[in-house]
Amino acid sequence: MRMLPLISIAALALGATMGTAHAAESTYGQGDFFTRAGLAKVSPKDDNGNYDSLGVDKVDVKDGRGFAITFGYRFLDQWGVELLAAQRFKHDFNLDGDHGGSVKHLPPTLTLQYYPLGGTDSLVQPYVGAGVNYTRFSAENVNIDGASMEMKNSWGWAGQAGVDLLINEHWAVNAAVWYLDIDSNVKASAGGETYKTHLDIDPVVIMSGISYRF
Repeated sequence: MRMLPLISIAALALGATMGTAHAAESTYGQGDFFTRAGLAKVSPKDDNGNYDSLGVDKVDVKDGRGFAITFGYRFLDQWGVELLAAQRFKHDFNLDGDHGGSVKHLPPTLTLQYYPLGGTDSLVQPYVGAGVNYTRFSAENVNIDGASMEMKNSWGWAGQAGVDLLINEHWAVNAAVWYLDIDSNVKASAGGETYKTHLDIDPVVIMSGISYRF
């Protein structure tokens, strides 16, 4: 079910190209270096795990928002690579519905991308991608007296879909979505005892902004 946003955006973007009859000012494709920048929303999946050993039935990680930027290169008209970078996203989390604390993470993601209309003069350029994500956790904070938490960094796969709406030779409006496989082994301490558990975050990241081609 989490892959549905990726499939939907790719399908809508590809369908929009059918009515495009204008010519772009320059070929969109091989040799382009590009950057995309905008605001991103990171939405973890519901019900991220449990802490039965701590007497907690449900852990929910809340949405985070922040600035994101990507850097990419098109080595062929229809193929390219892109690296997602961002400021650290902060997420509050609830324990059984009550505020339990917060954590920050940095999720650099590298994807190999396919552009079905690359090399054409279409002003609407959809793309899909797949790759790898590395997530580094920091600033773990637990809102319980005497308790602490440590989250291990995560490696996982990533899926991506997006579209550029070309304005001129260099500028475009961009919208993109990623699905990131983010799981962390967690060590929590409370009351002199140490407990271990596993947390599944697996967020959908939605970004909107602008793109610039060099």
